[in-house]
Amino acid sequence: MLGDITDQDTDAVVNAANSRLAGGGGVDGAIHRRGGPQIMDETRRLYPKGCPSGSAVISSAGNLAARYVIHAVGPVYRDGQSGEGALLASAYHRSLELALEHGCRSVAFPALSAGVYGYPLPEAAQIAVETAGESLLCNGNPKLVRFVLFGETAYQAFQTALANFARGRDGFDEPPSRD
Repeated sequence: MLGDITDQDTDAVVNAANSRLAGGGGVDGAIHRRGGPQIMDETRRLYPKGCPSGSAVISSAGNLAARYVIHAVGPVYRDGQSGEGALLASAYHRSLELALEHGCRSVAFPALSAGVYGYPLPEAAQIAVETAGESLLCNGNPKLVRFVLFGETAYQAFQTALANFARGRDGFDEPPSRD
């Protein structure tokens, strides 16, 4: 859906965090501004060494409607040949694991790594939808996984990825050509 992830009334919202869990711009800044300083205070206390790329950690959600914020660290896109795809899939996968471990029945994701980290939207959407879809097929939970996207371009990329996944994963074996 198009929207603001900070408005989501899900059990968890996923933050596109940096590895220092230091707050920032984009989704990260919006979550911290709206959620309040208790989110940053908690992440500093619980995760003083931060969180590596390809992983995620969880905190309370402060003033947000959600119960939890899952801080996922996606990779900075370099050339598509430096393990970025595996790291991005891992960040989504770990986020879903944390949601399950904390009894979340619903989770809202942004487009991880597709903003200032430079991951091309079609590829980022493909990895996000495939990872979430496979997790749902295997686990059946969380019951609701929602991608909350900022802007029509991101929305269309995720719509295309979802349609491909629904058609039996057509086009998911190889990343789209950059030519």
